[in-house]
Amino acid sequence: MNRASSLTLTSQTQSSSWLRSAGIALAASLLVAACAQVALPLGFTPVPLTLGPFAVLLVGLWLSPRLAATALTAYLAEGAMGLPVFAPGPFASPGFAHLLGPTAGYLLAYPFAAALIALLWRRSGKSFTAALASASAGSLLILASGAVWLAVLTHASPAAALTLAILPFLPGDALKVAAAAALANRLRRVRR
Repeated sequence: MNRASSLTLTSQTQSSSWLRSAGIALAASLLVAACAQVALPLGFTPVPLTLGPFAVLLVGLWLSPRLAATALTAYLAEGAMGLPVFAPGPFASPGFAHLLGPTAGYLLAYPFAAALIALLWRRSGKSFTAALASASAGSLLILASGAVWLAVLTHASPAAALTLAILPFLPGDALKVAAAAALANRLRRVRR
């Protein structure tokens, strides 16, 4: 094989790899968008219960840290451009304004949480317990970021932020963590 054909083959391989990664990131962002549409508004807090965080946990457990963060950044960009990817609700604003509303702290934490989950999962023994721990860390990051943002936005006390932005979501998030860990563990076994 001569040098020119070797360079062409390398270029084609890199292009193919880039397209594959872009396709995976887009598919993951669409998974989060679809899950975010399953939303239940709560009367006492401007933050709805959604399946969006569940999808973020799955993306973190399924993809590499870089690809997971890229997918969730793409999701935020899609929403900022006005695509209907964010959870609907009485306090939801369209487009970029949504990223300044009451749920912005949760949303902006998504890329970081997905990358954290992916990093922890890959450094662990990849057991069900490790998946639980990794997903839990990401979930706590999302909740904490959401609470801090809501407290700043509404000038709420730490106790009020805890009551509005974390406590109502803990039972549901525990179920999301367990389900995501179980699915990731099952997928890992199937791949073997």
